[in-house]
Amino acid sequence: MNILDRLFGRRRTPSPKEIAKKRLRLVLEYDRAGISAGLLQTLKGEIIGAISKHIEIDQTGVEVKVTQRDGRSRLVADIPLRGTSARKGS
Repeated sequence: MNILDRLFGRRRTPSPKEIAKKRLRLVLEYDRAGISAGLLQTLKGEIIGAISKHIEIDQTGVEVKVTQRDGRSRLVADIPLRGTSARKGS
C-alpha cells in the first residue's frame, strides 16, 4: 500500500492466499472449540433475536466468530447498533 492510498483511505483487496489463510484459521478455531458452522449460525440468530428485543441493531452487519486467546476459545459477537435508546416497554 503506498502513501497516497493510506492518506485517502483506499484499501487493497486481499489476495486469494490471504483469504484462504483466513478461512483455514477460522475452520481450525471452530474445530478446536467444537463448534460447527451450523451451530454458529443458530447462535447468531438467537443472539440477534435476543438483543433486537431491546435495542435496534443492524442485522446485516452482525458478525459472530470463534477466536483463540490465552489458550482458550472465545465466542465474539460484533453487533452494530442502529439506535442507542432502549425500545419502548423495556
